[in-house]
Amino acid sequence: MHTELCIDASRTRSPRITSVGGLAGRQTGPDTVHLIGTAATPLGGDTITVRISVAAGAHLEVRSVAASLAMPGGLQRHSSAQWHFEVGAGASLIFDPEPMVVVSDASHSVVNTVALHEDSTLWLRERTQIGRFEEASGRWSSAMRCDVGNSPLLRHRVELGAGSVAHDALSAPLSMSSTLQYPDDRSSEVDLADGTVRLSLAGGGSLSTSVGRRLQPAGADL
Repeated sequence: MHTELCIDASRTRSPRITSVGGLAGRQTGPDTVHLIGTAATPLGGDTITVRISVAAGAHLEVRSVAASLAMPGGLQRHSSAQWHFEVGAGASLIFDPEPMVVVSDASHSVVNTVALHEDSTLWLRERTQIGRFEEASGRWSSAMRCDVGNSPLLRHRVELGAGSVAHDALSAPLSMSSTLQYPDDRSSEVDLADGTVRLSLAGGGSLSTSVGRRLQPAGADL
């Protein structure tokens, strides 16, 4: 199954939402949209394309009502998603969905493409868990490409699960939480208490990442 979802936010009207396939959006506040599943997706062989656009001066918050499950299909185990974010001049976007859980024997890959203006505001969180209880054989990868105007801000790629670079029999991370924040003028920092690393980006903004065996409850650190 192929899923397409588009969310367009403007200062002068409510968010405009169009969708086809297994993912849809529902407006739950003046500037808030929650993602909802309308069918079991992603299954092996599924593709998902999501476009979120925030016009100049507008504000949008995108969340989800439940975690997503990536599951193997009858003939294929791999599914993929492409997320495109565009935040206009003076606009702001908060993107904070519930985690993606990649179940046993499933494989899922994500490509995130972000286009910002110099005076845009972005808070984008991605959370992933390999396996449900006592499962550890799923695989997930994510690539992030973010530009501010014509200048690159971030190029980032990470993998989790069986067969990934960081996976070994003794100590393999199975969860990740990653937050891209722009602007952010804080310096880089390592928090040994919760294993979070915040990397200050040369073009402004920051990328905070933590990995472990299981996802921790999400903090309200907007």
